[in-house]
Amino acid sequence: MSNNGNILELLGEEADFYLKYRCSKIKKESLHLPHANWVSEIFGDSDRPIPVMRSLQQLYGHGRLKDTGYLSILPVDQGIEHSAGASFAPNPLYFEPNNILKLAHEGGCNAVATTLGTLGIVARKWAHKIPMILKINHNQLLNYPNTFDQTMFASIKQAADMGCAAVGATIYFGSEESNKQIIQVSKAFEMAHERGMATILWCYLRNSAFKAGSTDHHVSADLTGQANHLGCTLKADIIKQKLPENNEGYKAVNLSTGKSFGKYHEKMYTDLSDKHPIDLCRYQVANCYMGRIGLINSGGASGENDFAEAAKTAIINKRAGGMGLISGRKAFQRPMNEGVRLLQLIQDVYLDENITIA
Repeated sequence: MSNNGNILELLGEEADFYLKYRCSKIKKESLHLPHANWVSEIFGDSDRPIPVMRSLQQLYGHGRLKDTGYLSILPVDQGIEHSAGASFAPNPLYFEPNNILKLAHEGGCNAVATTLGTLGIVARKWAHKIPMILKINHNQLLNYPNTFDQTMFASIKQAADMGCAAVGATIYFGSEESNKQIIQVSKAFEMAHERGMATILWCYLRNSAFKAGSTDHHVSADLTGQANHLGCTLKADIIKQKLPENNEGYKAVNLSTGKSFGKYHEKMYTDLSDKHPIDLCRYQVANCYMGRIGLINSGGASGENDFAEAAKTAIINKRAGGMGLISGRKAFQRPMNEGVRLLQLIQDVYLDENITIA
């Protein structure tokens, strides 16, 4: 396609590393891969009510990636998660809720995911123009000392009343509060399905013991993979996860703490994954019921090489068998025209037929 040259230019000398790699562990033939008839094929045999399937089709049938089975979502809940000032200082335009939805709309996204107040103040203007996802819980950082917990900010009724296609929630798996969060989110997701809305789970890890030495195993393939599996068990329709950067988190935590933690099998590391980023991400996909529940990876923080990093992340996710990206700060912490361009670069990766499953 027309933007292939731009993608190759952004990858530079790493192009072959990302575009020519072939997974030798979990074969692509064992995966459920995104395609145009995704909702009917995957959820047609499930217990999801018909209105939920309609909502899912609304997500998959919108934006530049419509009817591909892939998703490009703009998330802007950082005003709570990271404070509004810290998040929007690079571009104060996004203190205004209309501009958040405008960016998603003009950027060709499948949907926008943001907070109760943001959606509520402009819902009648946008609900029929772009699918809305209400993020129902958040970690707010105005208490001192900072704590890391997810608090319910919104109800399922509020999401339904404003016309949302889906709700999103976060669980900090591994934290002291995780059991409480699991119960809350499970009940909320049940209610969302009853109301005809789809469910998306941010399956994040949070435990100081997951940092072993200089390595942060909050982004370890084995631990994030298990978080994904737990998320699918809670009947999330889509899983959001950070891109894996390492592996053998179970081993590292056991070694660094000197205590027994979790369960692992050596074949997880020898037979099911390798060190290449695409292989690490494929292990995450495998834990999402071999791709039956779509994996969208987060875009990460904004930095100096956002366009190149966004392209790499999208390629890793797509070639691993994932379903798309949910990228926020890289897009909204810059002028809107550049944010639109970045979102569409991500989408170009999924539209490019030359970028295939590894």
